[in-house]
Amino acid sequence: MIHSLKHVFIVFAVILFFPTTAKGERFVFTTAWTAQAEFAGYYVAKELGFYDEMDLDVVIQHPSLTSSALNRIKSDECDAAMFSMMSAIDFISQGFAIVNIFQDSMNSSNILVSRWGADPLKMKGQRVAIFNSDPNYLALIMSKHEGMDYEWVRFTSHINLFLSGAVDATMVVSYNELCQLKQAGFNLPEQGMYRFSEHNYNIQENGIYVKRQYFLKHRNTVSKFAAASRRGWEWVAAHPDKALEIVMKYVRNNGVHTNRIMQKMMLEEVLRLQIDQDSKRREFRVRADMVQKANKLMLEAGMLKREVTYKELIGL
Repeated sequence: MIHSLKHVFIVFAVILFFPTTAKGERFVFTTAWTAQAEFAGYYVAKELGFYDEMDLDVVIQHPSLTSSALNRIKSDECDAAMFSMMSAIDFISQGFAIVNIFQDSMNSSNILVSRWGADPLKMKGQRVAIFNSDPNYLALIMSKHEGMDYEWVRFTSHINLFLSGAVDATMVVSYNELCQLKQAGFNLPEQGMYRFSEHNYNIQENGIYVKRQYFLKHRNTVSKFAAASRRGWEWVAAHPDKALEIVMKYVRNNGVHTNRIMQKMMLEEVLRLQIDQDSKRREFRVRADMVQKANKLMLEAGMLKREVTYKELIGL
């Protein structure tokens, strides 16, 4: 009897002084790139416990040059991954069934910047730098539609190729390379920039996707993740300076070479891109008309094997 009471006391003491923390359902999410302000809403939802409140144990991963978001979701290294809408449509048309569970972009960030301040639409056949990673569908489509016949020069990252004068223009995104050009003191006259969102090429970009099979089995999980992520982004919009502190924590922990000014510029632009041009609100949804437009542009350019419908993209 004494031995039994002693055993009970020891167990009680272990529980009392070393309490176990019950974690929720594990959900692994891979972003589109290395740690930066582009993903502030997810960092905030993680750090402020919004995912915890939904009983989710969310793990945020960042891809690398040797382990892309696409490779990770295909090999089940993560449950969800971030892709642009056009990339997702392309993947689905090729037979990789994925479903959008959250959309944080409402507008295109793509801009074509001229090295010499010239109108990009008057630079037929000239050398244009373009990202070497994911296909830049809009750039290729625009060049074909407008009869520009650009000579594409592939690059991995940064703006050195452009600043050196090795190319006549470069593709940038407004929340990253354009900010780098501003930091470098490069003159950016409006006549030298072609903003895709201001023409007939405004297509939503990054959203979060899961395999269709996962979506069908875990509808409640993805709904909770989406709700907490939206709450995270709304908190960021209301407290940008505090959110930036959280971003810089992730930047430092992941060894990313950047600076606070750059991340502040990025965050401001990402928040701007989240405002729908028609409603003037943050909607965090896939627009059916943009899915239709993306399909039309990509089919005309011979980039798709088949049309991907709005309902298919969002899992209806």
